[in-house]
Amino acid sequence: MGEKKGKGRVLRLALAQINSTVGDLEGNAVRILEYVGRARKLNADLVVFPELALTGYPPEDLLLKPRFVRENLRVLRELAGKVKGISACVGFVDRKVDIYNACALISEGNIVDIYSKCHLPNYGVFDEKRYFQSGGAPAVYEVGGVRVGINICEDIWYPDGPARTQSIGGGAEVIVNLNASPYDVEKPEFRRKMLANRAADNAVFVAACNLVGGQDELVFDGRGMVFDPEGVLLVEGEPFVEELLAVDLDMELVFHRRLHDPRRRELERSYQDRMGEVRKVTVAGAGIGKARAPLPPAEKTSFPIEEEVFRALCLGTRDYVRKSGFKRVLVGLSGGIDSSLVAVIAVHALGKEQVTGVFMPSPYTSRESIEDASALAESLGIETLTIPISDIFQDYLKSLEPVFAGRSPDLAEENIQARIRGNLLMALSNKFGWIVLTTGNKSEMGVGYATLYGDMAGGFAVIKDISKTFVWELSEYINRREGREVIPERVIQKPPSAELRPDQKDEDSIPPYRDLDPILKAYIEEDQDLEEIVKLGFPEETVRRTMELVDRSEYKRRQAPPGVKITPRALGKDRRMPIINKFT
Repeated sequence: MGEKKGKGRVLRLALAQINSTVGDLEGNAVRILEYVGRARKLNADLVVFPELALTGYPPEDLLLKPRFVRENLRVLRELAGKVKGISACVGFVDRKVDIYNACALISEGNIVDIYSKCHLPNYGVFDEKRYFQSGGAPAVYEVGGVRVGINICEDIWYPDGPARTQSIGGGAEVIVNLNASPYDVEKPEFRRKMLANRAADNAVFVAACNLVGGQDELVFDGRGMVFDPEGVLLVEGEPFVEELLAVDLDMELVFHRRLHDPRRRELERSYQDRMGEVRKVTVAGAGIGKARAPLPPAEKTSFPIEEEVFRALCLGTRDYVRKSGFKRVLVGLSGGIDSSLVAVIAVHALGKEQVTGVFMPSPYTSRESIEDASALAESLGIETLTIPISDIFQDYLKSLEPVFAGRSPDLAEENIQARIRGNLLMALSNKFGWIVLTTGNKSEMGVGYATLYGDMAGGFAVIKDISKTFVWELSEYINRREGREVIPERVIQKPPSAELRPDQKDEDSIPPYRDLDPILKAYIEEDQDLEEIVKLGFPEETVRRTMELVDRSEYKRRQAPPGVKITPRALGKDRRMPIINKFT
């Protein structure tokens, strides 16, 4: 939306969706100042950064360290002194009697005012009430003659929250929302609808600036959004990349929208009677109306869900590895689809030079698996190591023979092989300083079809929130995306097998994935009970068995490495079940 002469006041707004690192106060400040400079070159009037951009999000128990809070305030003051020729909204941790999730409005080297988040989320992956105090009454800021309301993330999710007060009670024409909203496959569309409603309901421009990047189990997609007073999406940032999104907002559109809404006049009187005047702050030095070239037309991007998830997995893996200080990763290659997909993600995230595949054949490894692992490694161009485990396995069996005497081979012997492999991978990790990427998917982790200290051994579980059926879909998509067989077609088509005993198939031990995955979604993500899931059309025996496997495996999942959250409810801090639990 370009600037229009004769159409009144136009605010040029920039959203800086940056990739902050938790605890890297100095580094984050440098990033913020870099984007302040870029926004200034665009002649923006106001640049907005994500929630807690200075500290990174979520800082968790770092917030309980007084020195961390003090250092964040020191760095903010130093940063503020360098912000000139533009106003900026920067997320940080404020300290008064208590600490607050806050935004500093900075202009001409000064912190003009501070807004503190009112609504603190305390569900899912969020624990903000553990750390922060809620903020007080919101204010409205006059930036060069345009009235701007500032709020933070959860604040705008409430229809009658701060945005309502700022718009109706304070006359705000633009609402800027600082966000640190983690990605899941359902979140983007939900955000669009919610923000569109806030804009239309309040006859106001709404601009949300979201964090981008990976932090432990979370990945943030950025995807800043700006809506006009009719609730129409004007611009949306590209997901999973750092970006400076700029847009010109014509306040005449707000005036016209409100002129035709008599209900608003009644609401304004009501708000003043209930709340009094909303505090108003003028930002000195901010001026609108300077000559500037029009912005180029904004491009709206959209991707299929497979591309979104692939980008999320790559970004989450890249940031976890690099922000943790690792340079290279190890992937145990089995010739199966899970390890193949993890290897592809690792190469896209880090580059083929930083990925080593390790093939560890056992007495039960098929010729096809040997060929498929080799074909995948060649397709990706990665270094591979082959370390056979047959002799080591025989040594284990010999050592255990006196103790196991008289007992038939069973799961114990199968898991010994998985633990040998885990041991070898961790030995390589220790020797060379590489991090091991585990390859288990959500279906396996859900029912405990994984070996503690075996295939669960490692530093990061890339696909732990991806169901087996979606692993297949994503693998097929990657081959279409690349226009070649990156993952060998036979890997995608062959029945899954751990290959820990002769002719083994996954479905010998767990329900078929076509039944298992929707049952797990209903039980884990939607908390449906036995009767409700059976009504979806699944055999009661299969449902009951699946639920028992999930409940019995909680102790395993508690010891699993973190992995990228993709679904609305992941098997991690998103779902907190007691390990000892007698309720069925």
